[in-house]
Amino acid sequence: MKTRRTPRHDDRRRTFPALPPRPGAQGEFAATWWGNAWVESMEESALDPARLQRGRRYADGGHVDAITVTPGRVMAYVHGSRPRPYRTEIRLRTLVQDDWEDLLDAAAARPDHIAALLDKDMPHTLVAAADLLPSVGDLTPDCSCPDDGYPCKHAAALCYQTARLLDEDPFVLFLMRGRGEQEVLADLTRRNATRSATERTASAPPMATVAADEALVPRTRPPLPPPFPVPALPGRPPAYPDLTGAPDPLALDLLATEAAARAHTFLTTGLDPVGALTPWQDAVRLAAAHPGSGLAASTRALYRDLAAAVDRTPTDLARAVAAWRQGGPAGLAALEEAWDPPAGPFDRARPALVSADFPHFRPWRNRLSTDSLQLRFGRDALWYGYESDRGREDWWPRGTPDTDPVGALAALLGR
Repeated sequence: MKTRRTPRHDDRRRTFPALPPRPGAQGEFAATWWGNAWVESMEESALDPARLQRGRRYADGGHVDAITVTPGRVMAYVHGSRPRPYRTEIRLRTLVQDDWEDLLDAAAARPDHIAALLDKDMPHTLVAAADLLPSVGDLTPDCSCPDDGYPCKHAAALCYQTARLLDEDPFVLFLMRGRGEQEVLADLTRRNATRSATERTASAPPMATVAADEALVPRTRPPLPPPFPVPALPGRPPAYPDLTGAPDPLALDLLATEAAARAHTFLTTGLDPVGALTPWQDAVRLAAAHPGSGLAASTRALYRDLAAAVDRTPTDLARAVAAWRQGGPAGLAALEEAWDPPAGPFDRARPALVSADFPHFRPWRNRLSTDSLQLRFGRDALWYGYESDRGREDWWPRGTPDTDPVGALAALLGR
């Protein structure tokens, strides 16, 4: 019987969902220095500033569809004045082997460079090791529209939106220049291991020898040396390559990071805050601690897999994550548990809201609700804010919990 093979992930081709509009945005388009360097390369070689302005308005208005990045090319469909979108590309030179050697050697020589890349930051000195960022005229636009501008407004819009991708993940810049994220991290891991082994070998003293008859003489063993001091921070896991038939590298990274953090906490405190959690609470905690955000593909995959493991939906998990980030295990309990609080703070909440000009809250068990706002009284004596579209009863945690219901409502309303 033939076994079904898992499709191999293409590390040199990534497609990012369309970015949301950002109406009224002013100032520099990108949020990072490398994102703005990308924009400047396009702007300084443009022949018509008016087309650039229209392209920026297209980008701000969300006219750029999903963006696909491959070595030397960025492609997307951009909506213009006609019903059918235009196929738009930006091409740039990929790095040759010698450039990659210089770049990777420079990164492997500095542990802080590797740490910065893993934190989605791009060091200036690393960029200087090779022509990683585009220079003036290095970006070549192409579009299926009839406009012969250089660039046309559609290509300019794509270039602006690409800067936002670079803000979120500088590894996109490595992919544009020819290599995917996992490929770069695997190469850095190999180089770092080789460098460490070489340094250890060079600094190791000659191994001492003992004659056999001397080694067999009975003797009292000395006491064991004291244990090593606990490091200030948990260690970082290595980069896991994406291999056919191997576990998902994101899952391995998540498990290794989690194990290191739990071990470090146990060594420093003697406590394991995770051991008493249920599988559902642990899944929520893992998802809430994930550094990814929004619509990133890695975040969607993590939510899908964690939700399936505990027989929940990704929407259930996303709502629970919002509650966990609002108040930890107590916030999750406030989301999932309706209970009858004793007389006291709950009974005094409605008069306090009325005196603060919020008279329309209706009580039910530990909850006070209007058509779109809700306060939930937790067993930890805190009030948790919730919000829903009118008439939908689709409540989502919002704001910061407070001992005062008026304070929790003010945090919910942004006052």
